[in-house]
Amino acid sequence: MTQTLGGKTALVTAAGAGIGRASAMALAARGANVIATDIDGAAVAEYADASTGITARQLDVLDAAAVDALIGAHPSIDILVNCAGWVHDGTILDCGEDDWDRSFGLNARATFSITKAVLPMMVERGQGSIINIASIVSSEKGAPRRFAYGASKAAIIGMTKSIAADFVRDGIRCNAICPGTVQSPSLEQRLAATGDFEQALAAFKARQPMGRLGQPEEIAEMVCHLASDLSAFTTGQAFAVDGGWSI
Repeated sequence: MTQTLGGKTALVTAAGAGIGRASAMALAARGANVIATDIDGAAVAEYADASTGITARQLDVLDAAAVDALIGAHPSIDILVNCAGWVHDGTILDCGEDDWDRSFGLNARATFSITKAVLPMMVERGQGSIINIASIVSSEKGAPRRFAYGASKAAIIGMTKSIAADFVRDGIRCNAICPGTVQSPSLEQRLAATGDFEQALAAFKARQPMGRLGQPEEIAEMVCHLASDLSAFTTGQAFAVDGGWSI
């Protein structure tokens, strides 16, 4: 078995930046035809190139009609990578109903709705790999001021295991990746919002035993492994790629 993905079609959400973008590019580099989607269509269009097998599509993952239209136009998806997400900063006392709804909307409901739309075509063909980007801050580990985020990412792990159990005999594999703190534009925005970027960055690095942030490409490598036949005997698992934070 090899990690070559030639002949397979992959759909990646939130592929405009960070883990989603790195995953789309890594999957394409291994031969997959990649549908890179993001609510910011320009962000995926700037690197999509037919010669590399990447097609850009604008997609709001919370728009059910748009999701159905996209899936209807691509009826042969072999690999689904659910990357869409949002980080709310605060404890339960800081979390309003809108914060809770947005957290579960982008972090959990989007994963639910897109997976539900893609899964029937995978079952019909008797094969498919679903890869959900959860977080080590979830049912795996708590972190200060990540109440809604951790709860919604825990839901993704629960969905992952349920889907894996329900469809294991249909040739479907479903796994989750639980990153630690990863360098991304959204992280940089959150660090800047603290008012002291450098101090916040130092604190984030300090909580990682390796003393550094993860890189999106390091998560993308696990995405490619789980998408490939090298992981054909693997399903229903949540893989920590967190620089040792959960040790």
